[in-house]
Amino acid sequence: MQWLSSILLTLQVISSILVIVLVLLQQGKGADMGAAFGSGSAGSVFGSAGAANFLSRATKWAAIVFFVTTGGLAWVAHHPAGSPIESGIMQGFSAPAKEAAPAGSAVPDVGGGSAVPSVPAAPSTGAESSAPAAAVPAAPPAAGDASVPSVPSVPADKAPADKK
Repeated sequence: MQWLSSILLTLQVISSILVIVLVLLQQGKGADMGAAFGSGSAGSVFGSAGAANFLSRATKWAAIVFFVTTGGLAWVAHHPAGSPIESGIMQGFSAPAKEAAPAGSAVPDVGGGSAVPSVPAAPSTGAESSAPAAAVPAAPPAAGDASVPSVPSVPADKAPADKK
C-alpha cells in the first residue's frame, strides 16, 4: 500500500500544477487585459475557438484527476496496510497471566483473560473473617509518633479573627 500512496501523491502534485497552469493560460470573458500580457497569442495556435475548448477540457480533466487522487489519498490514510505497526511503545508487551480468584470471592470469575484484578471479599462481622490478616490495612500512626509530623499549634492571640 505504500507504493499506492506515493503514486497518488505524485499524480496529485502534477495535476495541481497542471490545473494552475491551465487556468492561467485561459482567456476570461474580458480578454482585453489577457491579450495585453501575451495570452492572446495562445488563441492563434489552436484556431479561433480551438484554444478555449482544448484548455477548458484539459482543465476539467486535470481537476477530475486532482479530486480523485485527493479521495484516494484520504482512503489510503484511513485504511492502513493489513499488518499492524511493528514498532512502538507497546512492542513486546504481553499481558500478565490471569490469577484465579479465591474460593470465597464476591466477584465471580468470568474468564475472558481480563488484566483487571478481582476484588477481595468483604470482611464478615463475626469472629471468623474470610479476609487474610495482611489484606486489612494497618491503623493510622499514633499522635505521638515521631515519624509523622504534626500540625503546629497557633497561639490564641495570633489566630486569625473570624470574619462575619
